[in-house]
Amino acid sequence: MAKVAYLGLGVMGFPMAGHLAAKGHDVAVYNRTPAKAQAWAAQHKGRTAATPREAAKGAEFVFACVGNDDDLRAVCTGPDGAFAGMTPGAILVDHTTVSAKVTRKLAAQAAAMGLAFVDAPVSGGQAGAENGQLSIMCGGDPADYARAEPVMAAYARICRLLGPSGSGQLAKMVNQICIAGLMQGLSEALAFGQKAGLDGEKVVEVISQGAAGSWQMMNRHKTMLKDEFDFGFAVDWMRKDLGICLDTAEEIGARLPVTALVDQFYKDVQLMGGGRGDTSSLIRRLK
Repeated sequence: MAKVAYLGLGVMGFPMAGHLAAKGHDVAVYNRTPAKAQAWAAQHKGRTAATPREAAKGAEFVFACVGNDDDLRAVCTGPDGAFAGMTPGAILVDHTTVSAKVTRKLAAQAAAMGLAFVDAPVSGGQAGAENGQLSIMCGGDPADYARAEPVMAAYARICRLLGPSGSGQLAKMVNQICIAGLMQGLSEALAFGQKAGLDGEKVVEVISQGAAGSWQMMNRHKTMLKDEFDFGFAVDWMRKDLGICLDTAEEIGARLPVTALVDQFYKDVQLMGGGRGDTSSLIRRLK
C-alpha cells in the first residue's frame, strides 16, 4: 500500500480517490473548494490538505484530475503546487485531459526536480469512475509507468503505456474524435427514426446487436429519446477537448473535417443553453 495524494475531486476524481482509499492506500486529498474535500474525507478514510503542496508532502504518488491546462499548471507548479511538496523519486500521475504540449512541459519541469510524470487521461465517464472501470491511456517513462500502474489498477478496466510523455494525451484525442463522430451519427439516426414514426426503443434493440452497435447507443439511446441529458460528460468539457484535438491537428498537419463540424454543432447546443448537459444532447439540434 502506498502513501498517495489526490488533487481534484470532481465527478471523476471524487470516486477515483475513493477507490484508492478502499484499496487501503493512505490518501490525502485537495480540492479547490474545501467543502468537497471535507465531504470526501467524511465518506472515506483519508485526510484533507489546504494546498496541493501540503497534500503531496511525503506522497509516493500524486494524482491530479482537474479541468484544463491552466488548472493543471496551477496545482503542479508555484510555491503551493504539488511539485514543491514532492520528494525526489515521487511520481505525478495526471488524469486530466489536457494538451500534449503542457504535458511535455510539466514532465520536463518534473524531471529537472528529480520527479517523474505520467500523463494518464481516462475514458469511461462518471459511471466508469464510480464502478472502477476506466480505460487509461498513458505516456511517460516505462519504469515510472510500471510503478504507477498497480496503483491505478484500483479504478482501471484497462491501462496501457502508449509511448513517451504526451502519448496518453494524444490517445485521448483519438478517443474524443471517435466519440464526436459516433454521437452525431447516433443523434441523426434517432431523430430520423422518430420523424419516420418508428419506435426508437424497438429499433435500437435490433440494430444494437449488429454493426451499428456502440457504447453510446447502448448507454444513451433511452435518455436521448426521452430528452434527458443529465448523464455524464458535459458539452462544455467536450468542446474543451475537441478544441485541443483541433489545435493539435493544426500543429501536426492532420485533417479533422467531421470533428470540426461536430464541434460547431456542440457550440449550437451551448448557445441553446445546454453547456452543462451531457454530450448526447447533440440530438437537441435536430428536434
